[in-house]
Amino acid sequence: MTARQGQQISPRATGVVGVAVLCSRVLGLIREQVFAGLFGAGKNLDAFLMAFRLPNLLRDLFAEGALSTAFITTFSGKIATEGDESAWRLANKVATLTAVFMSAVTLVGILFAPQLVELLTWGSWPADKTALTILLTRVMWPFMLLVSLAALVMGMLNAKHVFGPPAMASSYFNLGSIIAGVAIGWWLDPHFGARSLIGLAIGTLIGGLWQLTSQFPTLRRVGYRYHADFRWRDAGVRTVLTLMAPAVIAASAVQVNVLVNSGFAASITDATGHVIDGPVSWLNIAFRLMQLPLGIFGVAIGTVTLPLVSKSAAVGNMNEFRTILASGMRLTFLLTIPAAIGLAMLASPIISVIYEHRRFNADMTRQTAAALQFYAIGLVAYSALKVLTPAFYAIGKRNTPMLVSFVAIGTNLFLNWLFTFRLGWGHRGLAFSTSLVATINFLLLYALMWRHTGRLETQQLFLAVGKICVAGVLLASVCWAANHWWLDAWEQLRFLEKSCVLFATIIVGAAIFFIAAYLLRVNEAKEIVDLVKRKRSRSGGF
Repeated sequence: MTARQGQQISPRATGVVGVAVLCSRVLGLIREQVFAGLFGAGKNLDAFLMAFRLPNLLRDLFAEGALSTAFITTFSGKIATEGDESAWRLANKVATLTAVFMSAVTLVGILFAPQLVELLTWGSWPADKTALTILLTRVMWPFMLLVSLAALVMGMLNAKHVFGPPAMASSYFNLGSIIAGVAIGWWLDPHFGARSLIGLAIGTLIGGLWQLTSQFPTLRRVGYRYHADFRWRDAGVRTVLTLMAPAVIAASAVQVNVLVNSGFAASITDATGHVIDGPVSWLNIAFRLMQLPLGIFGVAIGTVTLPLVSKSAAVGNMNEFRTILASGMRLTFLLTIPAAIGLAMLASPIISVIYEHRRFNADMTRQTAAALQFYAIGLVAYSALKVLTPAFYAIGKRNTPMLVSFVAIGTNLFLNWLFTFRLGWGHRGLAFSTSLVATINFLLLYALMWRHTGRLETQQLFLAVGKICVAGVLLASVCWAANHWWLDAWEQLRFLEKSCVLFATIIVGAAIFFIAAYLLRVNEAKEIVDLVKRKRSRSGGF
């Protein structure tokens, strides 16, 4: 069987995940919008976001990073070679181990929250802001345990080619955070002062619990029944842990960079040398907006790709492995290059429509838009890494991302210092540094994957990127015209008028881009159009 006759990345499966992630990301934007409107981008929101960053950082490191990648790779291989029963036994052992380990980490985090907050803020915040951050950190720390188990369940379902329900699960987290958080916050303080932040923290835990339990019915339908299993001296568990070790180290580079960036952001000063409020919030909101296309496209394609390349590698079909991986990266470029162009050129209007309400003012919009423009530079590389990095674990090259991550740490430190302090770019320098590090990381890993696999359809990739960039020029022209004609009187427009103008710009730009990509014969664009035609045909549309 050839690679093209075997498993392929399904546009339908990618679309299902993309739609589910879109719902989650939109709800995440609403969550950030509500919080920003209630508190503004200042002292209180800085404290909440910094407190959430600690458990969220370890969530990314252990749960949705190393654990998820290592488990899906091993679990998919078990299904392909030994069958479902063996895979479910492995799942019981890993689930029990995860629950025990993360419970211990949760207790340690609650006890040492003061030290962790001092580390994260470099001791530069005033005492009252630091004390509030410590309290919120302790309340939200159990979120890491809940979301780690949720990520494990998601891995089981993805390995069984069930993508929709687990991708929707994070929507329940955002819903729980918004509904419960705002309700409890209002109950504690109707004026939404610092005390109401405790309500938001409790809402985060409720959302995390909902994210976990919402997946249980689907998990039972695919045949899984949990039984506590403490027999961890097992070949499958050792394989997961062996894959996790370098994955944790590789992922820790990203988290170290997050810690470093947080420290830099928390210590940015004004012209008089005083630490200013806001940079943590500006960067967080901008990165959240960048994560919308990153989640819809990069995470969706990576989610669908990983089980396929893991199974191909497990049975030794490297031709299929290369074809699937190359197709995933081409599809990623097709979807994220226009997203990056749109975010960079329409940053201020987007942030104004979404966030500029109540306590979030025009100056906060300008500061956040500046960060978003620099973050957009790295969107394509960030998304491609979601597809490329897990493939190294599928072929047993688990040390490669780890070694490249060491280069990323050193590069990030230097660039942060250069752009933020030496050149005086402030929080914009941190965003630009993040994008450059992601781009360097992708280029190094791509070159190493090409070397490991012998070939990676590089010629087709360059040809596709060239065509996509030509279509991207047309999209950029639409955005430029909008900025200079339609959006010239932006400040005088009402909210509804702003929304309509922005929405029209995005729709026209996206349509022109995809029509151009289709006419330029970009294969992935043709596959998407064909899928839509088949769906319309079955529904009697054509």
